[in-house]
Amino acid sequence: MLELAILGFLYDTSLHGYELRKRITALTGHVRPVAESTLYPAIKRLEKAGLLERATEPGAVAAPRHVLTLTEDGRSELRRRLAEPVQRDITDENRWFTVLAFLRHLADPAAQAAVLRRRLAFLETPASFFYEGDRPLRAEELDDPFRRGILTVARATTQAELAWLRATIDSLKGIAR
Repeated sequence: MLELAILGFLYDTSLHGYELRKRITALTGHVRPVAESTLYPAIKRLEKAGLLERATEPGAVAAPRHVLTLTEDGRSELRRRLAEPVQRDITDENRWFTVLAFLRHLADPAAQAAVLRRRLAFLETPASFFYEGDRPLRAEELDDPFRRGILTVARATTQAELAWLRATIDSLKGIAR
């Protein structure tokens, strides 16, 4: 998820490490803040793989700053990861939001729709946070108001996402023609 976010944010513009960290934190920080000890090793891995380049520019007041730029290979890698997200990127809500934040970088509406259809199929599969044996429980079946709350909120957000997915897939069909 972190590497995808790095590639995604650098796709449009070169950024300093600090600015990149701020943007990633704004996207995912409510779930998992991005520590420097995590971000900079990921940047080095991507740089070593030839997916981004680092240039040094003089600092206005402080030490020189490193500007990160996506290479053409990095742009291709981002598009590949968006077109073929791993299943965890489809099923985990926070990872899904990262994919969704950059899905516009896939130029082909049919490819975008294919990714959205995978999420749609996942959401249409009956599931719950709570089960009785193998049977998913619904909010109405629970006496615990807190667990009922979890399922009520999850149902509302899932219904909203399903409606958005269906409408967006339909609109992408019109563009792909």
